[in-house]
Amino acid sequence: MFDLMIRNGTIVTPTSMYEADIAVKDQKIAAIGKNLGEAAKVVDATGKYVLPGAIDAHTHLAMPFGGTVSSDDYEAGTRAAACGGTTTVFDYAMQRGEHGILETIEDRRKMADPQVCVDYAFHCCITDLQGGKLLDEWPAAVAYGISSVKCFTVYKKEGMMVTDAEIVQILQKGKETGMLTNVHCENPDVIDLNIDRFLKEGKTSAWYHYLSRPEFVEAEAEKRVIHWAKSLDAPVYIVHLADKEGLDAVTEAKDHGAPIYAETCPQYLQFTCDVYKRPDGRNFICSPPMKGQESQDALWAAIQRGDIDTIATDHCPFQSYEKDWGKDDFTKVPNGCAGVENMFPYMLDAANRGRITFQKVVELCCANPARIFGCTQKGALEPGKDADIVIYDPEKDFTVTQDAMHSDSDHTIWEGVKLHGYPVQTYSRGRLVYDNGNFVGEPGWGKFIKREPHKETP
Repeated sequence: MFDLMIRNGTIVTPTSMYEADIAVKDQKIAAIGKNLGEAAKVVDATGKYVLPGAIDAHTHLAMPFGGTVSSDDYEAGTRAAACGGTTTVFDYAMQRGEHGILETIEDRRKMADPQVCVDYAFHCCITDLQGGKLLDEWPAAVAYGISSVKCFTVYKKEGMMVTDAEIVQILQKGKETGMLTNVHCENPDVIDLNIDRFLKEGKTSAWYHYLSRPEFVEAEAEKRVIHWAKSLDAPVYIVHLADKEGLDAVTEAKDHGAPIYAETCPQYLQFTCDVYKRPDGRNFICSPPMKGQESQDALWAAIQRGDIDTIATDHCPFQSYEKDWGKDDFTKVPNGCAGVENMFPYMLDAANRGRITFQKVVELCCANPARIFGCTQKGALEPGKDADIVIYDPEKDFTVTQDAMHSDSDHTIWEGVKLHGYPVQTYSRGRLVYDNGNFVGEPGWGKFIKREPHKETP
């Protein structure tokens, strides 16, 4: 007898949609088809879509930044994820000073393991190569299951930026060891120049956060990193890409067969830089900022033609009183917004409205992150994979409000956004963790995911 049977739903894969039943046994998908037999629990999914749980490959939980710590710890962030149909969360562990990669990861695991409500993985943010000594740890990190690192071309004053030469070293070592390099691309010197000028001129509203980091500030760094990756034939993953010019460089590189991956986020698909003119514009301050309409249109077009590989959130919320530190000075606003609960519902709404297909959503939010980041048991509804399953009601109307969210953040930039269709159940390894508006899981259920080395596929 199976543990769980989901019957009569429409299963969605990256390439097809078809009606079938899914049987679950011992936390795995055991069979897909019809007349599969008996189960201890049967769920009727008639009229609903059955999808793989989403993978959010970009979050910052309990992250020290901007004089404070992001408001969602591992329990709150993964609880919110579950309630939005995301069953695997990647967090960025910040390496500092003399700490090694494995030491950094082990310290964060001590925090995460008792708290996580769904499965999780880590990227490691590299801030100090220790004169190149840290590169010797790449093989051990990959063997441990950490097969991606992150570099910043920005945040020089915060001690997070690495040099161009260090990024080249990291790309080279990543190519040798199966470690995928993620890069946050912005130009810090131009940003600082703009900020200094605006502050001297008394221009301190949230609008000047955008003007200090306009499109070309991101694009310049993206084109620089892409150039290095092409020259070295080394894979690179551009995080939270938000601008048309940088996107054009990604498209050109992909057209020439370069191993370039691009991620964007729902906030860049929904909002433009005009939000920074709003009275609550400081709540939208994140880096890179939302850009103009031309960039947003380009992102949607790139999704449709396949030049955007993944959707993730950059989930990094701060409380309203912390955002208010910058009410009269945008430089004092902690950078980041909530989004982990909104990603999958937002993208599925886009499919439900006909802007993209449901198959494309599964590709962007499930299959591609699993493939790119070596999560071999995730991202697909296939026998033998983890039973991470979302049941989605395409007729359920939902308006995002802070009261309906499950994060510890006290506000959401998504307030008032109306969605047609919404997840009604989420299963993590076959266990029901979200049910019609309510979190029904528990902290500590989630497991650390050991990932495979990154491999380029023909």
